[in-house]
Amino acid sequence: MSSLLSLIELAKEPSSAKRRELLRQVTSIFMAHPEEIEGPEMALYDQVMSQLSAEMEIMVRAEIANTLASAKVAPLGLLRRLATDDIDVAEPILTRSKALSESDLLHVVQTKGQEHMRAVSRRDEVPESVSGVIVTRGDDDTLHTLLSNDGARLSRASNEEAVQRAQANPALHEVVVNRKDLPADLMNDMYFVVEQRLRERIIAENAKLDPSMVEKAISKSRDKVAVAYGSFPEDYERINADVTVLRQNQRLTPQLLAKYMRDPNPTYFLCALSQMADIDFLTARHLVEKKEIDALAIACKAAGLDKALFLTYAMIMLSDQQNAMGKAAEYGQLYMQLPLDTAQRTIRFWRMRRAEGHAA
Repeated sequence: MSSLLSLIELAKEPSSAKRRELLRQVTSIFMAHPEEIEGPEMALYDQVMSQLSAEMEIMVRAEIANTLASAKVAPLGLLRRLATDDIDVAEPILTRSKALSESDLLHVVQTKGQEHMRAVSRRDEVPESVSGVIVTRGDDDTLHTLLSNDGARLSRASNEEAVQRAQANPALHEVVVNRKDLPADLMNDMYFVVEQRLRERIIAENAKLDPSMVEKAISKSRDKVAVAYGSFPEDYERINADVTVLRQNQRLTPQLLAKYMRDPNPTYFLCALSQMADIDFLTARHLVEKKEIDALAIACKAAGLDKALFLTYAMIMLSDQQNAMGKAAEYGQLYMQLPLDTAQRTIRFWRMRRAEGHAA
């Protein structure tokens, strides 16, 4: 304490070079035993270091911030000041300091810009409340940084918001799908917007789920349609009613489905496929119109159709492409390797996308 008081007297020295050296000395003294400093002595360190650092150029402030970032306890007034300084100063504090409280971090992400939020997003641990603000206020680069950090905890609502944003931005697809704590139903919401490699990851994760976990995931869903695929055709109600009668009379067969696929009116096939695979009509239309053969494989497998019939559908859908036979054969291998229970789990997640009403 006496050495610190002596340094305080030297603080009256007008030379900026000497004051800079003084700040370094005070910081060095503090860092020698920070855990032993408390009460009035900590307040004195805070007062002196805050006063001296405020008068220093950015390079010196950054040096002090980098030193203090490793301390488990630190002068809070100074620390908070450094945390809201220019990003070159604030970054080591925001990314590493254990002395900042959750409320300190909340203040930063609520009031500062993207660079400060990205620095907070890289912390070893990011509290759920802080992540929530970053998801809402952060741009896509900041959100990517946060989602790439397994130490960032996200609430259900924040995960939903992140998935909604990721569906519109391919740059976010991989970091969202790779989140270890992403709820299974939200991961499956990403299926129709991500590339094949990530679809395979989603299916692999579905294969790990037991029935009780599927039920738990579905129970947490808010039963909203994740992606809209347009309106229903005008003849949907009539044709779907006819297909329902066929199904009730056990006349909705794979052979009839094959016949419907060649019908000039696609509504017959789509209504039949949606009922046999137990997926909603709009999802069925999306996977057929967009030639989502891998998704069709899941639907056909869940409906209990054999490989030959699936290959018939695949060949028809791929008929306008080069090497249609070779591509169909590749999807045939996928079909055979896909476990029935995995297909059924995936279909159950797709059911949650069912539209609430029929728009004409």
